[in-house]
Amino acid sequence: MSRCFSFTGTKNWCFRSTFTRSGLRSEITDLKDGTVMHCWVPKTRKDSKPDLLLIHGLGANALWQWGDVIQHFVPYFNVYVPDLVFFGDSYTTRPERTESFQAQCLMRVMEAHSVQKFSLVGLSYGGFVGYSMAAQFAEAVERVVICCSGICMEEKDLIEGVFAVSDLEEAGRILVPQSPDKLRELVGYTFFRPPPVRLIPSCFLADFIDAFGGQCSSDGRQEHRACLKCREAEGVHQALEVVPGRFAAASRQPSFHPVKITVYLTGDSKHQSDLRANSAIKW
Repeated sequence: MSRCFSFTGTKNWCFRSTFTRSGLRSEITDLKDGTVMHCWVPKTRKDSKPDLLLIHGLGANALWQWGDVIQHFVPYFNVYVPDLVFFGDSYTTRPERTESFQAQCLMRVMEAHSVQKFSLVGLSYGGFVGYSMAAQFAEAVERVVICCSGICMEEKDLIEGVFAVSDLEEAGRILVPQSPDKLRELVGYTFFRPPPVRLIPSCFLADFIDAFGGQCSSDGRQEHRACLKCREAEGVHQALEVVPGRFAAASRQPSFHPVKITVYLTGDSKHQSDLRANSAIKW
């Protein structure tokens, strides 16, 4: 089916059109060290607006994770939406693979566009990258919103079965699915209340895998649809406007200056309570 018609490709085209209509343009930045970064940036930056960086998580690319809510941010912010390294059109020949390296690349992109101070929203894996940016570049990062990110997850959580796998190879087969069945299994881990993915024809799932190398996310049983609804987008927007005195303790990050951070959670109340009890964030 994918050779004649690609649902994934069509959806990707629709998201690109949405970004373009929202006043963004696609920009490639060569960092001159073997790293090339792709980012959606404002066609016309307005000094009257604050700058906002949206960091996607594991999955397809920035378009898919922010396409449904981008229109809620552009009227109020100069929005920058990058593809992380090895997602979309961003790549590197360097050996680094850490969230610290991702954070450094994003900071260099922002500097290349003459953005000195900004707030950021990190979704899923993007929450780890955003947290690292706040730790490394506290003078530049003003406010941070972390959505559905397992920053509080500990080793005991894995032992207790949040992501029960026999070995790393099995984890890789789930996190980077190469078959519709593995993609269905991944969705079961990714969503707190999984959609009826077994009802989706395998040809559609195979089309998605072919279009994106199977790069999908799993951050425990948290609801990754948070940034796909208008209600949650409004909540993020409010958090960026008024942050009620939440500061990072940063026990794992040395020399971390206080940065205002809001952790935005969805899912069942017990899961949220467990995260708050074990969190490195002061509530």
